[in-house]
Amino acid sequence: MLSSNRSRRIVKARAITVIRRTHAAARRVCKALTYRARSGQIITQVEAGLLIRTGDVLDRLGASDLKDGYQSWYGRHVKKAHIAATGTEPVRCWVRHRSTGRWIHVHVYRPFDMALYVGLVTYKQTKHLAQPSLFQAAYTEAA
Repeated sequence: MLSSNRSRRIVKARAITVIRRTHAAARRVCKALTYRARSGQIITQVEAGLLIRTGDVLDRLGASDLKDGYQSWYGRHVKKAHIAATGTEPVRCWVRHRSTGRWIHVHVYRPFDMALYVGLVTYKQTKHLAQPSLFQAAYTEAA
């Protein structure tokens, strides 16, 4: 019993050491690499199209001209729908803001997550985009 507790502590200490070293290395490089290191595997999945941001959905539906504030509220509606459906928070990663260039923390979802459609329906600024044929065409094109 004593040796298993000791081995757990050793494993935990090594994991913490790896995290500390990663953060220390991230502080010594350029900002872009720092945020990329913090996002880890998630950002590579976003770039590969396995995960998407809410802004990507709006771009696919032709609503990229919505103001940033409206896009932000759409994202909040999607997050609320995702939490209601799964009971967990969506995955987050660091990306550059499309207009300001600042680094922001955004939620990412699977491309066919139903919360993306529920968010369109529940938010009044995007309700007109919630036509099933429009939504299906955008995803057929992306797939």
